[in-house]
Amino acid sequence: MLYYLFTYLRDQFHLMGAGVFNYITFRAAMAIILSLVISMVMGKRLIDFLRRRQIGETIRELGLQGENQKKGTPTMGGLIIIAAIMIPTLLFARILNVYIVLMLVSTLWLGIVGFLDDYIKVFKKNKEGLAGRFKILGQIGLGIIVGITLYYNNHVIISREVTPGQSGIHYASETQESGVNTRKDENGKEHMYVNVRTATTTIPFVKSHEWNYAKIASVFGDKYLEYTTPIIYVLFVIFIIVAVSNGANITDGIDGLATGVSAIIGVCLWVFAYLSGNYVFAGYLNIMDIPNLGELSIFIGAFIGACVGFLWYNAYPAQVFMGDTGSLALGGIIASLAIIVRKELLIPITCGIFLVENLSVMIQVSYFKRTKKKYGQGRRIFLMAPLHHHFQKKGYHEAKIVTRFWIVGIMLAILSIVTLKLQ
Repeated sequence: MLYYLFTYLRDQFHLMGAGVFNYITFRAAMAIILSLVISMVMGKRLIDFLRRRQIGETIRELGLQGENQKKGTPTMGGLIIIAAIMIPTLLFARILNVYIVLMLVSTLWLGIVGFLDDYIKVFKKNKEGLAGRFKILGQIGLGIIVGITLYYNNHVIISREVTPGQSGIHYASETQESGVNTRKDENGKEHMYVNVRTATTTIPFVKSHEWNYAKIASVFGDKYLEYTTPIIYVLFVIFIIVAVSNGANITDGIDGLATGVSAIIGVCLWVFAYLSGNYVFAGYLNIMDIPNLGELSIFIGAFIGACVGFLWYNAYPAQVFMGDTGSLALGGIIASLAIIVRKELLIPITCGIFLVENLSVMIQVSYFKRTKKKYGQGRRIFLMAPLHHHFQKKGYHEAKIVTRFWIVGIMLAILSIVTLKLQ
């Protein structure tokens, strides 16, 4: 909102200094600072409020070291994260930008699903919380919204360089949204571009770094691409959102783990959004040029600031837990961002911590069921799943586990960024 206000003041009254709001870097920096302030100031007040109302976490008896000390710790702290993301974004971003609208919807959508789960646990005294099928339905609903918007919205485009005589259309499922426009490089040479609406993503480690979902849809016949491509695309989006949001939810098991890992992933996605949203950097790095994407830097800046600010209270020993209100929202945000910046195929690397945590549970459960059926008694691969509990059972202090997971997360984020040039 401030962007539009200061643009009006600059144009109508020539207000000195108002033009600074045109710079994405300035607005992103302001979003980070404000989100930090909101999460730290609001965090203290919300924690005190939750304590007065005795809104505390119910801890399952897992036989883990220090679990008794966590009983009664205020939960539903994800409200802090959501507020610290929403407020700076609404103030500093161009809120009519399709990507900003989509991210605000994603934040609120899964935040509400997580809030309902926490509400049932805390106020209804039901340890099971919201039924799993309703959580999945909520995630699927968000996947449908994100998938359909990104596939059909006319403002969701990529800018593709063409040579004279080319139309810019690679696949039958693509739609050209503008005529040819030209840009000059640093040497003054003109290059021609067209804006194309297409279900294309980035595939790492290969020279031809673009991959189109129409390739899968073509299995059903080229004449049906118009119908099968959006279905395939939306199904992929649903799968990614369900997987990543559940991964973040599972990772939120010890103090500061999910929050810190999410902040690291956020920095990585901020780099992707800023570079792909700037045609100069996109051209230099030979990566996908996505017009209007740079505006996401403001949202991601607020996201990073919110995570770091919340970590002030969530680091060991935690004064507040985010609950499903926060963990589902964080996972949904990360998944949606990865899809929007067209780096969803990098998720196994970028979100490697979430992936490993998810896999550890799946492996443990499936192996236990299989061995129980075969031997009459279930066996385990890990001492306890998810993986961070395995290391707790081995005697590692949770602060050390979290720090080492953060280090691995940083290494994975660096590797993800390096893939921009590993082609």
